[in-house]
Amino acid sequence: MKALVITQLSGPDALKIQDLPDPIAQPGQSLVRVAVGGLNFADVMTTKGGYPGTPSPPLVAGREFAGVEESTGGRVMGYAQWGAFAEKTAAYTNMLWGVPDGWSDEQAAAFPVNYFTAYLLYWQAGMTDPSVCVGGRVSDRGGPNQTLQRNPRVLIHAAAGGVGTAAVQIGQLLGIEMYGISSSDEKLARVKELGLQHGINYKQHDYEEVLKNLTHGEGVDAVFEMLGGEDTAKSLRCLCDFGRVIQYGTATGKQPKLDVRALYAKSASVQGLWLSYLCRKREIMEPAWQRLSQWIAQGRLTPQIGQVFPLNRAVEAYKLLEGGKNYGKVVLKI
Repeated sequence: MKALVITQLSGPDALKIQDLPDPIAQPGQSLVRVAVGGLNFADVMTTKGGYPGTPSPPLVAGREFAGVEESTGGRVMGYAQWGAFAEKTAAYTNMLWGVPDGWSDEQAAAFPVNYFTAYLLYWQAGMTDPSVCVGGRVSDRGGPNQTLQRNPRVLIHAAAGGVGTAAVQIGQLLGIEMYGISSSDEKLARVKELGLQHGINYKQHDYEEVLKNLTHGEGVDAVFEMLGGEDTAKSLRCLCDFGRVIQYGTATGKQPKLDVRALYAKSASVQGLWLSYLCRKREIMEPAWQRLSQWIAQGRLTPQIGQVFPLNRAVEAYKLLEGGKNYGKVVLKI
């Protein structure tokens, strides 16, 4: 089979298409003929050895895919830690989901990582309970019976990316007031069509100051943060009392920095989210899928496809994502 292989941990230029033996399914796994792979920033980090647990090269790239399950002939979308960007992959059956009616392979490959991550961000922020979020009257997110006379607020970094666009769609369904950060007005205009209420161009404005003005100094209840470095400290200062920064990545490659004074002053918290860990827990993933699949059936979630690349242009696709020039999901035709 053809596969996209990370030949060394030196960045996207080390990606090569190679012929490899077909994978052998282990107990609990199923073989899938892959049609499309979904590209994530974690894949870019993996090529540099910057993703936790990355095996020594050579290894087959990719963690998200859509295709046909050989044992059933059914169309599936799935998540794997490695090995997705190949003509065949061996995937654990509990990490396969049926492709919704009417969805293309590209849309299916854009779903698992982005939408599960986005939903679990709201779940960890305590915002998936309808009694908390629809109408936004009462919340118990860490404060002593804290009462909100407004809808919950979130700040979404990289709002025009894969997870960002998913978070905006889900936030609209949950009744969240959303503040999104991106690098261009053009991207923000597209995300506003999905339901984003407040867009902030970080290349033109200091998002901390803009958010302070927009919320009249109050701040937001949660920040979905995936940059690391100083942005973690800034995100803490964007919180209201008892707010949470949920760290789900370090795209800058820098360790998150904390503003401990802001942490104390607001009784705030920082917590992590790592889908690679949570995906192993059926008690978390199954309720998340039930909620997401209901919204899909109602036609209320639509994966945003930015660009589609053939496998022989994978290096170009990786570099597009690395440079933050994408909107929505970048996918590879396997």
